[in-house]
Amino acid sequence: MGLTRNELIQYSKLPDSGNLSVKLEELELCGFIKRYNPIGKISRETIYQLIDSYTLFYLNYIKGSNASNTSHWTNLIDNAKHRAWSGYGFELVSLMHEDQIRKKLGIHGIISYSHSWRSKSKEEAAQIDLFIDRNDSVINLCEMKFSKEKFCIDKKTHQNLMHKKSVFINETKTRKAVHLTMITTYGLVHNEYWNDIQSEVTMDDLFE
Repeated sequence: MGLTRNELIQYSKLPDSGNLSVKLEELELCGFIKRYNPIGKISRETIYQLIDSYTLFYLNYIKGSNASNTSHWTNLIDNAKHRAWSGYGFELVSLMHEDQIRKKLGIHGIISYSHSWRSKSKEEAAQIDLFIDRNDSVINLCEMKFSKEKFCIDKKTHQNLMHKKSVFINETKTRKAVHLTMITTYGLVHNEYWNDIQSEVTMDDLFE
C-alpha cells in the first residue's frame, strides 16, 4: 500500500529530520522504494512504497520462518498466503512496467504522470495503487488482478470498481474523463460487467 512520511515516522519511531529525507532519497535512487506524488503540490501526502522484490520476499517468507524444513517451500504452494503474494507480486511487476502500460493504452506520445491515491475518508476506504493522469483530459484508473486464467469481474468486484471511481471523482473534483483500466494476467471474461471497463492490459503486454 505504501506509507506517507508521517506514517513512516509513526511506525518506525524515527525522528522527523533532514536525515530521514536523505535516507528516503537514497532508498529511492537505489530502487528499494518508489515515491508517488499526490495530485497537486501537497508533499505531505506523498506515498512511499517498498518495491524491492527480494526484500519483500524476505519479510514475507524468510524472516521468522522455519525455512530449514525441507518441505517448507512445497507446503507454501497454492495456499492462502501464496495466493496473496502472487497477487501482490503481479501488482509490483505491473508498476515496474508503466511504459508498456502506456504503450498498450496508445498514449506513449501523450504527456502523463503516474500517481497513487487513497481516500481521506475512513468511511469510504478507497485506494488506487496506480492512476495515469494524462494531458489529453483523461485519467486511467488502473486495477491490477492476478488470476491463473482469464479474470472474471463478478458483481462484488464491479461494485468495488464503481465505488473507487465515484469516490475518486468526488474527492479530487477532477473534470477529466475517468477511464477504468484492468491489468490482468490473461485478460478479462467479457461478461455483463465488462462493458464498464474502457481498456485492458495483459501480462504479455507488460513484456513487449
